[in-house]
Amino acid sequence: MAETNEKHTAPWTKKTPTAVLVLADGTVIEGFGLGATGKVVAEVCFNTALTGYQEILTDPSYAGQIVTFTFPHIGNVGANDDDIEDLNPAARAGAVGAIFKADITDPSNYRSAGHLDGWLKKRGIIALSGIDTRALTALIREKGAPNAVIAHAPDGQFDIEALKKEAAAWSGLLGLDLAKDVTSGQSSVWTETPWVWNEGHGERTGEPEMNIVAIDYGVKRNILRLLAGLGAKVTVVPAKTDASTILAMNPDGIFLSNGPGDPAATGEYAVPVIRELVDADLPVFGICLGHQMLALAAGGKTVKMHQGHHGANHPVKDHTTGKVEIVSMNHGFAVDSKSLPEGVEETHVSLFDNSNCGIALNGKPVFSVQHHPEASPGPQDSHYLFRRFANLIRERKGEPALAER
Repeated sequence: MAETNEKHTAPWTKKTPTAVLVLADGTVIEGFGLGATGKVVAEVCFNTALTGYQEILTDPSYAGQIVTFTFPHIGNVGANDDDIEDLNPAARAGAVGAIFKADITDPSNYRSAGHLDGWLKKRGIIALSGIDTRALTALIREKGAPNAVIAHAPDGQFDIEALKKEAAAWSGLLGLDLAKDVTSGQSSVWTETPWVWNEGHGERTGEPEMNIVAIDYGVKRNILRLLAGLGAKVTVVPAKTDASTILAMNPDGIFLSNGPGDPAATGEYAVPVIRELVDADLPVFGICLGHQMLALAAGGKTVKMHQGHHGANHPVKDHTTGKVEIVSMNHGFAVDSKSLPEGVEETHVSLFDNSNCGIALNGKPVFSVQHHPEASPGPQDSHYLFRRFANLIRERKGEPALAER
């Protein structure tokens, strides 16, 4: 993103609302438009993170969703090209809408390359500001994540009745496979390593220590960076890649990525592949959607959550260590822990609502977690899980283990 001195006109200077959020129950919330113009129907959720709005809005797991930020000041550190999480920015995988309490202030950060409003326009994200986001968050907590239409028109003209009908008619995320819309179009090798302050991202060089195939259901860049940072050759393959193609790459381990939508819908084609890979007795590590579909492959079930978990301050207990860690989360579906069959161990649990946050298959080098250990944004308490995965591979190769912490 090139440095720019673009001017931003505060929406507060306009008297007529230029954006609306119309919920499926007919509720109309007026505000001031930012970002792209037009309208889109999606599910409304809220995110409690204090930082990382670019990473949040470009996380492919948010496809089909409008993100309400509970933190009031969004955009004050500007926008740049380094804080993007989707693999293909041109595909605009991620949130389709955003809701802010306050107007975007002018950026003040040494890494800023432009104003968030301009970045939203380029990404095609419709945004709304000037509303009581605490009241909207309370509504979601009480009634669940609603379907809605978010619309932005500079002239403030809206056909409210038509928008109400559109919001009410949308079937929602249940039964919807969105991984096919955000996955990579072809296989590729990822070499970028984690960001280091004052140096930026590095590149994996030299002979790789292990060969990992990552199935892309909507993978985040920082996951791939952490895998590459372990010295791994990381080959990213599309969501519908068959097991024989993956096994022909002679992987030392398989990674099942995060992603959007209903795991049961994506699982119709993904679960048979995952079962074949597990039967190949290779180390397997899954995150988020990958975790949910591993549970389905093992015989468990998934359920739609009331409001989902979205934020960077969620406490999770790792039963394997007895430790509690603060993690990033972003999911509207969850594994039903009561449905887990014999041979599947629950390894992690949310301390907010006791929902399942991790499983391991007994007797196999296979495990997964619901939360996002790569953070971006969020705390790095769970980075050890990537080393745990690497150690399963190193054990198979007869190599010494890495320290998990």
